[in-house]
Amino acid sequence: MIRVQEEDFDLAVEVKALTQGNTRIGGVVTFTGLVRDMADGTTISEMTLEHYPGMTERMLQEIEAEANQRWPLDGSLIIHRYGALKPGDQIVLVITASAHRQAAFEAAEFLIDWLKTKAPFWKREATPKGDQWVAAKTDDDAAAARWYEKPDRT
Repeated sequence: MIRVQEEDFDLAVEVKALTQGNTRIGGVVTFTGLVRDMADGTTISEMTLEHYPGMTERMLQEIEAEANQRWPLDGSLIIHRYGALKPGDQIVLVITASAHRQAAFEAAEFLIDWLKTKAPFWKREATPKGDQWVAAKTDDDAAAARWYEKPDRT
C-alpha cells in the first residue's frame, strides 16, 4: 500500500492497521525519515517537497511491487509526505512485515534505497543564504546499486 500525502502520520496507528489480524507475521520493520536541521554544514529552517501527482504514486507502486516480488512479505506500506516541513517533521514511513525478520529487514532497506533514488520528489531547502534545490547524492546511488541484481531466492 502506498500513500502520498501532505498530512503527518502516526507510526503506531499505521503498524496496527497493517498487521491487525495477521498472525502469520513474525517480524515488522519500520523506517521513519525525518527532516534534519543541517545539511552539509548549512542550517536548514524548512524543506519543501514537490512531486507530480499520478506519476509519483505509479513509481511508488512499482517500487513496492518489486519488493513484494523479491521477498515474502505479508504486508508493506510506504507513506511519503510533500509540502513544507520543518526540522524534526516526519517525511517518509516504510513498514515491511513478514513471517521472518530477514525478509522484513532486507525489503525495508531495499524500499528506502530505491525511494531515495527513484521516487520523483524534488526537495528545496530554506537556508540562511536562500533556497536551494537538493541534488542527488552519490552515496544514495551506491546504496541503491546493490539491489540491481535480483537475489536468487530458490
